[in-house]
Amino acid sequence: MDVVLLSRLQFAAATMFHFLFVPLTLGLSVLVAIMETKYVRTGDETYLRMTKFWGKIFLINFALGVVTGITLEFQFGTNWSRYSAYVGDIFGSLLAIEASVAFFLESTLIGVWIFGWRKLSKKAHAACMWLIAAAGNISAIWILTANGWMQHPVGYTIRNGRAELTDFMAVLFNKFAILEFFHTVPAAFILSAFFVMGVSAYHLLKKQEIDFFTKSFRMALYFGLIFSIFIVIE
Repeated sequence: MDVVLLSRLQFAAATMFHFLFVPLTLGLSVLVAIMETKYVRTGDETYLRMTKFWGKIFLINFALGVVTGITLEFQFGTNWSRYSAYVGDIFGSLLAIEASVAFFLESTLIGVWIFGWRKLSKKAHAACMWLIAAAGNISAIWILTANGWMQHPVGYTIRNGRAELTDFMAVLFNKFAILEFFHTVPAAFILSAFFVMGVSAYHLLKKQEIDFFTKSFRMALYFGLIFSIFIVIE
């Protein structure tokens, strides 16, 4: 094997593991936000237990996504340094915005959500979860914009042997990136819905926590159905 093939295999392995966790994080954040909102509106303690149970899974999944994502980003410099040097003015700026804006916001808010159960009001705490979900999906916008640019490079010129950004709005509104976002993110929501339904179905078959997992299953079913229809129409 040559160096290029080994680099591809390493990058593929890192990407594969990273993408096991990211879509589930995107969808679970929204589902947990819905569960906590239901608790705030109804006062039903079952929804609070659902929020904490699925919230813990979300946090574990988020942590694993961060670890694998850091490895992946380092490989742009170690495995594909020439590519990074060639298109870093464009590709690197998109990754930098994702990390310094969306990801940092999401991470900070997660800290507030974890430690704010007794320090924030119910409504403020639920709003914090919605902001986490929004920040996570905004993060997806920048990553998919970077990937969309790789598929369809726009808004740049070749100068001094490297690509330089000339039109940021052309990059941001790249049709490939927009199509990727409206396909990938709803698909992530569907994945999270089926994950919750699968875990809930297992416990229901075991006749464990019937009310808890029935409500979890029903909520995920409606959530998954809505975005499944969206994907079909899209």
